[in-house]
Amino acid sequence: VQVVESGGGLVQAGGSLRLSCTASGLIFDVVNLGWFRQAPGKEREGVSCITWDDDSTYVADSVKGRFTISRSNAKNTLYLQMNSLKPEDTAMYYCAAGSSCPGMTPSGYWGQGTQVTVSS
Repeated sequence: VQVVESGGGLVQAGGSLRLSCTASGLIFDVVNLGWFRQAPGKEREGVSCITWDDDSTYVADSVKGRFTISRSNAKNTLYLQMNSLKPEDTAMYYCAAGSSCPGMTPSGYWGQGTQVTVSS
C-alpha cells in the first residue's frame, strides 16, 4: 500500500490550501480516510475523516467551519480544503487510509506527510 500526500506549502494567515492524498494498493472505495497533523512538540491529532459507506464526515473542533474533507473514489484521492488558515494550523499533515472514523485514532496506512506553514 502506498499513500502519498501533496499540496502543502507556505501561506499567509487567512489564506487557503488544498491538500491531496492518493492511495494505491488497496480497495479505495471501502476504506475510511482521514487527515491528521502533528506540530513540533505536540502529539499527532485527528483533523478530519470521511467514511467509506456513506461519506459521512467528521471535523475537529479546532478546524470546524474552515476545513472541508472530500474524496474521489474514481481518482483514488482524498482532499482537504483548508480556508482561513491560522498560524496554529502549522504542522505536518498526514493522510491515513483505513483509519477509524469518526474516532480518528491513528491507524491504517500512512503517507510521509506534507508540511503546511502559516505565517502571521
